[in-house]
Formats: sequence, structure tokens, C-alpha cells
Amino acid sequence: MTLKNLVRMGAGAAVATALPNVPAFAQATAASSLDTGDTAWMLTSTVLVLMMTIPGLALFYGGMVRKKNVLATTMQSFATCCLMTVMWMAVGYSLAFGDGGALNALVGGPEKMFLAHLTKDGLQGTIPESVFMTFQMTFAIITPALICGAVADRMKFSSLLAFLALWLVIVYAPICHWVWGGGFLGSDGVLDFAGGTVVHINSGVAGLVCALVLGRREGYGQENMAPHNLVLTVIGASLLWVGWFGFNAGSAAAANGAAGMAMAATQIAAASAALAWMFIEWMVHKKPSVLGIASGAVAGLVAITPAAGFVAPMGALLIGLAAGALCFLAATTLKRRLGYDDSLDVFGIHGVGGIVGAILTGVLAVEAIGGKPGLIEGNAAQVLTQIYGILATIAWSALATFAILTVVKALMGLRVDKTTEIEGLDLGLHGEVVH
Repeated sequence: MTLKNLVRMGAGAAVATALPNVPAFAQATAASSLDTGDTAWMLTSTVLVLMMTIPGLALFYGGMVRKKNVLATTMQSFATCCLMTVMWMAVGYSLAFGDGGALNALVGGPEKMFLAHLTKDGLQGTIPESVFMTFQMTFAIITPALICGAVADRMKFSSLLAFLALWLVIVYAPICHWVWGGGFLGSDGVLDFAGGTVVHINSGVAGLVCALVLGRREGYGQENMAPHNLVLTVIGASLLWVGWFGFNAGSAAAANGAAGMAMAATQIAAASAALAWMFIEWMVHKKPSVLGIASGAVAGLVAITPAAGFVAPMGALLIGLAAGALCFLAATTLKRRLGYDDSLDVFGIHGVGGIVGAILTGVLAVEAIGGKPGLIEGNAAQVLTQIYGILATIAWSALATFAILTVVKALMGLRVDKTTEIEGLDLGLHGEVVH
């Protein structure tokens, strides 16, 4: 059986209504009435994605830091959820999904700020716009929260909040608009079903820039910085995995076959990536670690995110295997050789995993499933389009993140003092400790 035939397996269950180029939740449908089934699924998906940040990411990150920083780390996720909710309501949603007029290729306009336009009966396709807005809000919550893992153990809480508020407006909202809100990447045919570029490459690159600007933690490479409670991390990873079905299958914006195929692809990719990371680590380090298999699962979830609505189950398997292997190398060998201190491997998992998934979407996309063929079906140009989207995202995320950090550093400083870092951020920043 040829590779082409393998990746097409499962295409018989395709969604005939899928449109090319544009993610399902960004498509303007012709429907003029509410669909209660779609609405029920999107309400559920919204809750699932919110669960990914609180408590999922909070526990995942909280377990991986040292005990003296666990409260500070979980606080970052919780506070980010609160801050991004208000920022999205006030300005983010409008910049991402508003009409930017002459600048619409780059950013949305101001007409949706503070949601003054929102009505009870307003629709986005077959669901209430209020549900669509809140679903997108949960994406705007988790993306900045992911960055916190790169600066764990050393960034001032006040400076982090200022940075993330600016980052949502200047980085996340525009890139979201580029891909899903009518901007130039979506118009140019970049495929991103649920956030490979918008969420993962974006946050991964921003995390790397933050880690480089802040510098290494005190004692990095000399002290034991092993996770203090991997049980918390596994619980967090498990909540992320379950919540990811809302993330990916929810991005179909309907209770239909596209959601079903995205769900299947998500499960397959997560499991295969977890196994790939585990077995490679087993061969290299002689023991399969709990942290490794959990990290591998998250890497697979990241990589399948852009592809979930475009590939067949066999494609999902291949994406998972590639992500597990390449993210393992990025989080271990690459980080060690380059010497940067990305505390919780935000770039190694989300940045690299997002890039792997975005490129392989261009390779493995099946026209009968997502409406757009990839390289395996003879459309080599889609790979180049995907790379174009990746490079645009990396460029703006890196440059704008660096600029925001420079401003915040000049006004507030970025890093806690040495004494606070050594004694722990829990006590130094929040006046609390875990006994």
C-alpha cells in the first residue's frame, strides 16, 4: 500500500460541506437560523477549552516547577485567565474579528470593542455570536498563559501582567485576525484548523524570546531544578488532553462530521506522540519517564491542532509520531546545545510542535476531508503556503514580543531580585507557601 493511499484512509467519512482554505469557525455560513445542536456542542467546547487553562495548564506547569514556586506558577495561569477575559471583551475580540476597513488584511476595527454590539439573538453562522465570542475568548486566555512556562521561576508578577495585556492586543489579536478574522494569511490559503500558528507557534516563539531576554534562572545547570510533583503535572496533562477535544473538534463550530474527524485525529495524534517520546527517551536515557510521556502527549496535541480538520486518521498518526520525536529532540538536545533557559519547554513543545504540525498539514491534507489537497495529493504549493504562514507568524511574534519586553523592562523591570528568586516566588511575591 502506498503512502498516498495510507494517508487517504478514512476519507470516506469526510465532510462534504467543508470549505477550502478557511477554518470552519471563520467561515461565514449561509445559515440564517440558530441550530440548537451546534449551539450545545459549542457551549460544551467552550467550557472544555477554558478547563485547559484552569485547572489544566495551572496544574501541568505547577507540578513542573520547584516547590517554592508552585503557587506563583499556578497564580500566573489563574490571573492570566482573569486578565485576558477582560482584555478580550474590551478590545481583543474587535481587533481579531472586527472589520478593519482599509487595514482589514492586517487587523480588525473598533466596532466590537466592549461588546457593545452584542445582542441575545445575534448569530455567527448557526450559533449565537455570544458563544462564538466566548469560545474565541478561551483561546485568547490559554495562548498568553502558555508563555508563562518559559519565564517560570524568575519574572515579576506585575511585569508579567503588563506584558501579557500588551501582548494580547499587539501580537495575539492581529495574528488571530490574519488567519481567522479575514486577514491576509487566511485569504492567501494558509490552513490552520484550530491554532497551530495562532496559538502554538505564536506562544512558543514569544516564550523563547522571553526566555532569552530574561536570561537563565539562578543556579541553572548547577542546581537540581527537577519537578516537585509530577502527579500534578500528569493530572494537568490529562485535563489538557480532554479539553483539547473542545479546542480541535470545537473548531468545526458545529456538531457535524468535521468535528468527529477532528476528534478522532486529536486522540490518535496525542497517543502516538506520547508513545514516540516515551520510546525514544527509553532508548536514549534507558528509562521512560512520567514527565516524558506527558510532554509527548501535549506535543502531539499541539501538532495536530492545525491539521485536525484537514487530515485522515493515518495522517494524524504520522503527525503524532513526528511531533513526539522532534519535540523530544527540541526539549532536550536543542535546548542543551543552544543554552537557553526555557523553563518548562514552551518553545520545544509548542513552538516546534506547532511548526511540525503546520508543515505536515500542507503535506497530508486530504481534499475529501477538509476541502483542500496537500502534497500527498499532488498540491505541493500548499507546503510553501504553510511555510509562508509560519514565517509571518514567527516574524511578528518575535519582533513585537521583544519590543513589548523592552518597554516593560524600561518602565517596570522584568525580573525579581536575586534574593526573591533564591528563596522562592511564592513567599517573595505572594506571601504564601505550600507546606
